[in-house]
Order: sequence, then C-alpha cells, then structure tokens
Amino acid sequence: MKVNDKFSKAMILKVKILDKNIATPSYAHEGDAGFDLRAKKRTVVSPGERAFIPTGLSVEIPEGFAGLIWDKSGLAMKHGLKTLGGVIDSSYRGEIVVGIVNLSDKDHIFQKGDKTAQMLIQKVERVNFEEVEEVSKTERGEGGFGSTGKK
Repeated sequence: MKVNDKFSKAMILKVKILDKNIATPSYAHEGDAGFDLRAKKRTVVSPGERAFIPTGLSVEIPEGFAGLIWDKSGLAMKHGLKTLGGVIDSSYRGEIVVGIVNLSDKDHIFQKGDKTAQMLIQKVERVNFEEVEEVSKTERGEGGFGSTGKK
C-alpha cells in the first residue's frame, strides 16, 4: 500500500476486506473529512423502508476514537436517503453495516460497489459522572426545540 507523503503522519486505520471485490476505502477528494463506504451487494430500499447495507469491510479503530457514519449529501438531498445509528466503537470488529431509511416516494437501488455513506474517524472523550441536585444556570436555561424562534 502506497502512503501519501502529505499524510504520512496520519493515523493508520487497519481494514480487513471481507469481500475481495470491494475496494479499500478511500477519500474522494483531498481535504474530505469522511471516506466512502460502498455496498457489498445489490439492495433495494423502498419508500419508508429501513435497510441494512453491508460494506464488506471490518476495521480496527484505535482506542480513544470512534467511526461515525454520516449521509452522503447527494444521496440525502437528491434521493431522500438518511443513515441511521452510525457509531462504530473502537472495540467492534464485525462487518461495517450501513443502516439507511428511504424518506422519498421512490425505490432506491444500490448496486454492488455504489457509495452508501461516509465514515469519519473522530477522537472521543470518556467522562466520569457526578450526580448533583442542580446543574448551573445559563441565559438559555431549558429553552430548546425552536426556543430561539425565527428572525
């Protein structure tokens, strides 16, 4: 595997290819935050349906990091496809599977090798919990879900 000199100090993500017809993941463009995940097999997602789309990949995410699966903007905006439940923990070693719901009124067909979603590898912080009687007050307080209104 050739390593791009510009990113030679970048984290190494170990990838196991479970289906030899699936390419090693890659970034589509320099500067992209997420790398593409692709369908391992043909999958039809009907309107309102949720589907599991296997990728044919297993990854070894370093401890202290997580893989976050996000929409491909074109699939979301042009085809109404939304990813579901996209947190991959560092301890998980199974096949990466993309959950997708079709919010459109048309079937969407993923062919083998089609881009389904993107994954970002991000640092995560662990916290210790302290139970308290009150939390501190802020100007916003308990305002949420549209409390700031339209301007």
